[in-house]
Amino acid sequence: MNQTTTTASCIQYELEIEIAASCEKVWRAMFEETNAWWLPDFHMVAPDSVVTFDPNPGGSGLVEKSTDGGGLMWYTVQMYLPAQYKIYLIGHMAPEWGGPSISSLKLALEKNEVGCVLRVTDALHGSVDVKSMTSSQAGWAQLFTQGLKSFVEHGKPQAV
Repeated sequence: MNQTTTTASCIQYELEIEIAASCEKVWRAMFEETNAWWLPDFHMVAPDSVVTFDPNPGGSGLVEKSTDGGGLMWYTVQMYLPAQYKIYLIGHMAPEWGGPSISSLKLALEKNEVGCVLRVTDALHGSVDVKSMTSSQAGWAQLFTQGLKSFVEHGKPQAV
C-alpha cells in the first residue's frame, strides 16, 4: 500500500474580463445558454455532452451530462444573488485532476462604461500550488473570454 502526505494550502486569484454587453444579457447567457458558449475543450465527459447551469441553491448547479448516462458535477451553488449579479459556487477536484482540492468560486458582474466586467474570484483549498492555480486561472480566462464573452458579443464562441 502506498501512502503520501501532502500539506494543504490555500491560493486565491481574481480575473477581470470586460464584456461589451449589459449585465442582464451576460447573466442570462451564463445560465440559460451555457452549452452554447461552453468551449469544446472543456467538455470532460464526452465531446457531445451538454452543460447546464442551474443557479438555484439546492438545484443541479453546473453540470455536464452525456447521452450515455455519464456526467460530471462541476460546481454546486452555495449562494445566488441575482439582484447583485453574484453567484458563489463550490467544486471538488479529485487527485487525478490536480487535487484533492476544493474550489470556492465567485462569479460577479459589474456595470462599466463598455457594458460590464465579469469578476472571477477563485480560492483553491487542499493540495494546491502555484502550478495548479496558474492552470485553473488560465482555464477560466479561456472559457470566459473565448466562450462567454465571444458568445454574448458576437453570437458564437471563438474558435480555439
